[in-house]
Amino acid sequence: MLEIKTRVSGALIVKTVLLKCVSLTAPYVKQCHEADPKLMECFISALHHLRPYLATGITEIELPSVEPFRMDELSLSLTGGPSGFKVTLADIDIYGASNFTVTKIRSDIDTYQFQITLFIPHISARAKYVSSGILILVQASGGGDYWGEYEGVRAKIYIRAKPILKNGRTYLSLQESKMDFSVKSIRMGVENVHNGNSVLQAALNLFINTNGQELLKEMKPDLKKKLLATLSNFVENLFAKIPYDAWIVG
Repeated sequence: MLEIKTRVSGALIVKTVLLKCVSLTAPYVKQCHEADPKLMECFISALHHLRPYLATGITEIELPSVEPFRMDELSLSLTGGPSGFKVTLADIDIYGASNFTVTKIRSDIDTYQFQITLFIPHISARAKYVSSGILILVQASGGGDYWGEYEGVRAKIYIRAKPILKNGRTYLSLQESKMDFSVKSIRMGVENVHNGNSVLQAALNLFINTNGQELLKEMKPDLKKKLLATLSNFVENLFAKIPYDAWIVG
């Protein structure tokens, strides 16, 4: 029993030491100096520096890859009534999120508030779908594969944190986060519809491509909620593993 406890304690010590050394050796950390008159430009450069590491994941701080970024499911009702058309997307894989450009950043260092505006030129999505109800006078219950191509994605992210002391270092703790996004153009469709129903597939694709922005509007509340939860978990993990004074030097 003593040997097992010793091994566990040793592993925890090694992990703690590695995390303490992150700021000194981590290639994904680009430091900015608080007194720098071009601090906002440095912040943008630091976020851009992080992009390839987000694409592959950072094992040492247990940060998974965002390529693809996976969501469990999204549900939406597209028409009303007892036979209204409803769709559930599941096992959603989103590609292209790491290919972002920070177009603007505003920050209040004293209150640890950050507002970041991003542009992503192209995002692709793949998912399984299940539908029920009637659409364009066609019984549309069934399932298959969903695909989506989103061009010109713009997002605005707000983060507010507070400093905490841990092991003699300053870390940040996430207090509040918000986000919103827009998409310039959308192409979506379904394929491999169950039972090879070509009539249903044609009806679905006609409806989807005619009403792309309206469908996104219906999806947006649930999508924002899930994206914000994922973003918050990501930021909390980043804040917990990397000291604030590793990123910003006073």
